[in-house]
Amino acid sequence: MHFNEIGQQLRAYRMESGLKAEEIAARLGVSRAALYRYEKGEVIKLDTVKRLAELLKISPLTLLGIGVEYYSRPIGYLERIRQLEETADQILQLYGPVCYLTTSDEYDSILAQIFEEHAEATGVDRGMARTAAEQVLSALSARKRMFIARRPSVIAIFTVSAVEKFLSEGVAGILPLSDRLKAQCRDVARHEVERMVDLMESEPIGLQFGLIAGAELNGPFMLLRTRDRASLAINPFPTDAPPGAQCGVAMITSAEDAVMTHQRIAEATWREAIKGQAAAKQIKALLAKQAN
Repeated sequence: MHFNEIGQQLRAYRMESGLKAEEIAARLGVSRAALYRYEKGEVIKLDTVKRLAELLKISPLTLLGIGVEYYSRPIGYLERIRQLEETADQILQLYGPVCYLTTSDEYDSILAQIFEEHAEATGVDRGMARTAAEQVLSALSARKRMFIARRPSVIAIFTVSAVEKFLSEGVAGILPLSDRLKAQCRDVARHEVERMVDLMESEPIGLQFGLIAGAELNGPFMLLRTRDRASLAINPFPTDAPPGAQCGVAMITSAEDAVMTHQRIAEATWREAIKGQAAAKQIKALLAKQAN
């Protein structure tokens, strides 16, 4: 058994469950420190794996890293992606209006405001809402810090329709936010698209953007590769989705047939995409159109 991987998945599923570490530890009859050691990759008995899986309402095989991982809340998925990105040499994203790893601090700041106002408007318990928002924002921030420190190769493919919608509706465009925050969200969206144009024009080493005219896929996905492993992540949760959103089920797998099928789609899409200066020119035209 790969105890480090078991520990990583245990942490992701614990966060997914919404249970606190001390709650799970108490039900297992171990200390919270022991649970944290399991999450860090300490040897764990099969009997303990089975009991943890029962508590977390998942299959023991899933916790052992056999088969497909499923996540119904953003935090579990984001934590798992953070873990995978820690060792990834190449990250390929298809589709979305922006690549989160290359967004500015302003984007993170507006997310915090969005989560706060959305919780107030929907009457969600403030304490629970703040805790969930802090977990999501922490996982996102850790991903960005890791990217800056490690600089894995990133290929991100966007659609014209997604960028247009992002500019028109702003960050978290589907949420019923105040007029003041809506205006800020549109301003931040424009700033992030302008930032993307700058990156397209400067073409920094290890970062490539592509733009296509087709429609969005039903399930945006990522491929994360290390020297000896590839993982596929299918994600229904936009980065600006509220922490408590349950708008679908995210999936992560290293099954060869799933990875290769999505790799073929990504390669075909990349061949058709416009890139570099040509892509930047087209997005500038979208920005000019939106400004009028």
